Amino acid sequence: MLTQVAEGVLVHQSELLRNNAVVVQGRAGVLLIDPGIRGDEMVCLANDLRELGRSVVAGFSTHPDWDHVLWHPELGDAPRYGTARCAAAMRDLLANADWKARVSAGLPPEIAEETPLDLFGLITGLPAGTTRIPWDGPQVRIIEHPAHSPGHAALLIEERRVLVAGDMLSDVFIPMLDDVNSTNNPIEDYLVGLRLLEAVAGDVDVVIPGHGSVGRADQLSARIEQDRAYVHALRDREVRDDPRISSAEPGWEWVSDIHEGQRLRFAPASGRDETPG
Repeated sequence: MLTQVAEGVLVHQSELLRNNAVVVQGRAGVLLIDPGIRGDEMVCLANDLRELGRSVVAGFSTHPDWDHVLWHPELGDAPRYGTARCAAAMRDLLANADWKARVSAGLPPEIAEETPLDLFGLITGLPAGTTRIPWDGPQVRIIEHPAHSPGHAALLIEERRVLVAGDMLSDVFIPMLDDVNSTNNPIEDYLVGLRLLEAVAGDVDVVIPGHGSVGRADQLSARIEQDRAYVHALRDREVRDDPRISSAEPGWEWVSDIHEGQRLRFAPASGRDETPG
C-alpha cells in the first residue's frame, strides 16, 4: 500500500526489513527509488501505480546493497540510475559467473525464494559528480557520500522538502559500517556522511530512511545525533545506551548481533586517522 508522506511523494514499505520504496510523482510518470525486496511486494507496488494512472519513468538505487538494487518486470523497463561507484560495484559483482549464488547466499532465508534476481543490479551509472537525477519531475539533488557503502547517495527532493536517506537515520537499524579495506576508514567515512546530511537538514520537512519509520523535521536532528553518538562510541570504545539495541522492538533483537560484530571488528582500528565528528 502506498502512503503519502509529502505532496507528490509516497512510500511503500516492505514487511520483513521495513525497506522503504519511494515514489516521486513527475509530469509524465514517477521516479521510483529503491523499489523493494519481495516479488509480490513489487507487483503490489506496480498495481498501485497503475491504479493511479502512473508508470515508472526512472528508477534510482541509493547504494549497491542487495535490497536496494532489485527490480521486477511489472515495473517496466525505465532507466535505473545510481552513482558511478554504485553502478561499478554492480558491474564487478555481475561479472562473476557465480554472482547469483553469491547474492542468494546472503538473502534472508525466509524470503530467498520470493526475491527476484533476474533484473538484479542493472544500474546505469550517472557521470561522477552528477548532482541531479535526469528526469521530468521535481528537482532531486544527489548527495553522494562515503558512509555505509561505496557509491552511497541520499536524495533531496527540494521542492517537496523530503530527504531520502538511504541506509542511514533509521529508528530500527543502528549505523552499519562498510568493510575495512586499504582505501577507506569506515568510521570516519560514516561521520562524513552524517555531516553532509546535517548540512541540508534546514531544507527538510520529511526524512525517509532506507528502513524504518518516516520522520518529520523535529526528528531529523535527533536521528543524526543518535547515529553520530553510536559511531563515536564505536570509535572511542565506549558503552552508550542506544534504544535500537537495548530496547529493540520484538523481532528486532538481532540488531544487537550486528552491533556486537561491529564492536569487535572496529575496536582495534579505533585509534587511527581520527577526525572530529
